Amino acid sequence: MSEGTLGVLLLGFAGLGPDQDHQQDMYLPAFGTHDGFEVVAAAGTPGDAADQAAAERLAGKLGLPAPAADLDAALADPAVDVVSVCAPPERRVDAVIAALRAGKHVLVDKPLALTAADAARVAAVAAESGTVCLPAHHQRFHPMIAAARGAVAGGKVGLPWNVQADFLVAGGTPSPAGELANFAVYPVDVVLALTGLRVRRVYARLSTYWTDGGADDFALLFLTHENGLTSTISIGRTRELADTRPAGLAVHRYRVSGSHGVLDIDASRPAVVLRRAEASSQTWHGAGTVDRLLDELHAAVSAGRPSSPSAADAVHIAEIVDAARTSGVSGHPVDLRSDQEGSR
Repeated sequence: MSEGTLGVLLLGFAGLGPDQDHQQDMYLPAFGTHDGFEVVAAAGTPGDAADQAAAERLAGKLGLPAPAADLDAALADPAVDVVSVCAPPERRVDAVIAALRAGKHVLVDKPLALTAADAARVAAVAAESGTVCLPAHHQRFHPMIAAARGAVAGGKVGLPWNVQADFLVAGGTPSPAGELANFAVYPVDVVLALTGLRVRRVYARLSTYWTDGGADDFALLFLTHENGLTSTISIGRTRELADTRPAGLAVHRYRVSGSHGVLDIDASRPAVVLRRAEASSQTWHGAGTVDRLLDELHAAVSAGRPSSPSAADAVHIAEIVDAARTSGVSGHPVDLRSDQEGSR
């Protein structure tokens, strides 16, 4: 490897959905084209035969050494600087903690953990080890959202008082964990990044419209932030749409209302739209959000600083999701602790 290049271990090949493999679909291609990283090893999650088999197949395909017999051996490899974790949700926290304790920097697929308590465990180890733990909240790196963050911070809308957000996916396989757990991290993280204001109260309505009595496929969040700012976030999965690729974003937009103006952000743009008889598709030009996520990972590791977003940010989002789930069941708002700490 050339100087400044970080060796990457791909650990785990699962997600919240039964057909999710963000490791091979998202992170591997991005690592492969980024000058700052080189994939040097693959490993399956301990105790998961299917995951370990996937690691063996990928190692053979990429010409990598055979996966180590156990996780400790994989993490002991001196060529590994960064571990990209896409372990199954029930084993993800232990895998991330093992990597951090081995002194490795970590990129971890969303969500970092299924509960705030588990996310806090990870954040504590990351802080103790002094290593980078970057949750893959890559939507905040969208160029439209990055520009909007600058505009809001620069006072272009005055003092923000409300944010409306819509994050809707069309088609694809519903997550058995529900779409609140599966998708909420993205728009909630963007709203927090846009405003810099933490959430103090959560009221949520969870619904099932088309998954035949399964887990929630739609969530509506009403959030009260610091300084009295409010946000309303709709999250969910719809049936397939003719003009959207399967499991593609059908709606991804934000409206920031302030004392001196309103800012509308359509995160489906800019893109070249190809319309055909059977479907339409969008083609992006330039670096995508995952590529920019890796830019942040490399910069944080190189500078020896915490990443943004950080594990502490993921804890706050997990607390919001926990509260939304509780509110959805009880029908009442849920107040978050006033002593929460973290950075934005």
